[in-house]
Amino acid sequence: MDTPSHLSVVLDLSLTQWALCAQSSSPPGISLQTFLLQLLAFLNAHIACKDENTLAVFGALPGQSVLLYSSTGEVAARDDEPTDSNTYRPFKTLDSTVMNSLAGRLESFEGALEEEPIGLVGCLTKALCYINRITTNTGTSSGGEGAAASIDPRILILSVSPDQSSTYIPIMNSIFSAQKLKVTIDVCKIFGAENVFLQQAAHLTGGAYVQVEKPDALLQYMMMSFLPPPAIRQLIAVPTQDRVDFRAACFCHKRIVEIGFVCSVCLSIFCQPVPVCSTCRTKFPIKTLQRLNASRPLAMPASAPGTPARSLGQRNGTATPATPRPG
Repeated sequence: MDTPSHLSVVLDLSLTQWALCAQSSSPPGISLQTFLLQLLAFLNAHIACKDENTLAVFGALPGQSVLLYSSTGEVAARDDEPTDSNTYRPFKTLDSTVMNSLAGRLESFEGALEEEPIGLVGCLTKALCYINRITTNTGTSSGGEGAAASIDPRILILSVSPDQSSTYIPIMNSIFSAQKLKVTIDVCKIFGAENVFLQQAAHLTGGAYVQVEKPDALLQYMMMSFLPPPAIRQLIAVPTQDRVDFRAACFCHKRIVEIGFVCSVCLSIFCQPVPVCSTCRTKFPIKTLQRLNASRPLAMPASAPGTPARSLGQRNGTATPATPRPG
């Protein structure tokens, strides 16, 4: 438990979704400004738990991903405000750096007629690269032994946006990379429906997925669920997922499917039988395509999220459930 903890926080900064969250009345939502105030209190609590704890904050903005703060000083800290003897200096540096970085970024999106998809995948990839670098440096400085044991890395994603089917493949690749790096991914869903891909990310990496029921109590959710590092969570009760939605997105149309057809060579998922795999270019026999097309159901009833769909393979042995696996 004396191991230092690194926390990389990914912020969903979709202005459209935050406006909808602020206007929500059932349950009552919170504004972006209120969210940032509660977030800064949580970040200050993390760096106050242990002197060796490190922190990185990434912003998923429309169409881009940026690093807002890092303990290694990669983001220039503006400290031109008057000194307050009643304020702990690391807290002030963190607060001013994050808020100044956000203010400059958000101003450029004001008045935009259409919002691009947020750069969640870019932030997740940058967070994994950042963690890989600091763990490698820590292992080298300690003699090359126990790089993963000398620091306990984790990622916290604060999300308000719905699923983006086009990001399924890079998100799954990020999940597999996190598993190899032994990085825990936690997800806090503040507003909107449950996110299928982020549910899978938390489940496959041993993290916690929390759907916030009362956004005005967000700080309490974060303090109780995400402040303790994974090593301490074994000794306390943390929220767990009752069910996980394992649906995947097809590689052809980027749609979330319950029953899919999987390439036997590269495990690519398709919503319908295809003569040639678009990923590995494998050609399938005509008789196989005819058999698969004949076995396709005419209409698929919608199932509740988290309920495992009955696959074609369970009925006639001609298809495989659309469950992704690492190559």
